[in-house]
Amino acid sequence: MTGRRSGRDVQHAYRAREFEAFVAGAAGRLLHAATLLTAETRTRNPHAQALLTGALAHTYAVWDRTRHEDPYELTRRELAARFARTARRHHGGHGGVLSALTPRERLVVVLRLYEGVAEEQVAALLGLSEARVRAVRARAVATLRAAARHPSGGRGSAA
Repeated sequence: MTGRRSGRDVQHAYRAREFEAFVAGAAGRLLHAATLLTAETRTRNPHAQALLTGALAHTYAVWDRTRHEDPYELTRRELAARFARTARRHHGGHGGVLSALTPRERLVVVLRLYEGVAEEQVAALLGLSEARVRAVRARAVATLRAAARHPSGGRGSAA
């Protein structure tokens, strides 16, 4: 019995080290994506940190069952899903670079342009058609361009 438990402990410790290595390598990029989603700044991003913590907790909970799945993709999907479920809390900007965008626009911009996720995958994740994803992305890019030209004008000047 002791040998069996010891083997299990060794396996658990190995998997924990694998997860820690994943977090060490991916957490910075995932936190930046979360910060863009919440429209916070890099120096003040408590909502982004909470989103990422929840997504990483989910990834850790299913870590043993995801041997053949990309852990970064799994965590990014969970991060996006968590953000989508709490988007009402993130409607207004918090000073971040994407503050001029709605939560849905931020999701599309971050997934498509920052993360490089394929249009069909974004559409499936958000429950939208690919044409709608393209339209949301185009509107978001136009809003960002207008905000860059008129920094104090915000969303109202682009409508």
